[in-house]
Amino acid sequence: MAKDLGEVSREGTDWMARLTREFEAGPSDVWQVLTESDRFALWLAPGTIEPAVGGSVALAFEGSGTVINSRVTAFERERCLAFSWSDAGEPERPVRLWIEPSGSGSRLEVSLGLPGNEDMAKHCAGWEAHLAMLEAVLVGAPIDFPFELFMQARQSYKALV
Repeated sequence: MAKDLGEVSREGTDWMARLTREFEAGPSDVWQVLTESDRFALWLAPGTIEPAVGGSVALAFEGSGTVINSRVTAFERERCLAFSWSDAGEPERPVRLWIEPSGSGSRLEVSLGLPGNEDMAKHCAGWEAHLAMLEAVLVGAPIDFPFELFMQARQSYKALV
């Protein structure tokens, strides 16, 4: 894999992971791609995220059938967005996207939580693929879901967990 793997650990019986990326784009540009529906549809999934704590998150992943219906749990413009990576009635799977300036660009940290009985390698690999898509959008060259990267990342994360 071209990128370093994220950090994976246990917190009690649950999984926790942290994936970090550096971008040449500044925090405000990254924020727009993370939060504006027409932009995040290019790297994550079509849907909506209401920009406030308690706002709804509705994402539908074409191809996989995954649906996210949750609420924003943290929101700080151009800095932090958090919600659960879950559909109604499913266990909480917290995701936090944290942006900070880094040199002339920015650093994005994605923190993930997952119940201990779920496949953390698959979860992390999915985020690795979506982060590659995010990076492509930020440089103006969107890509389709990189399935080969996903498969490589899943094998690499299986060795960690």
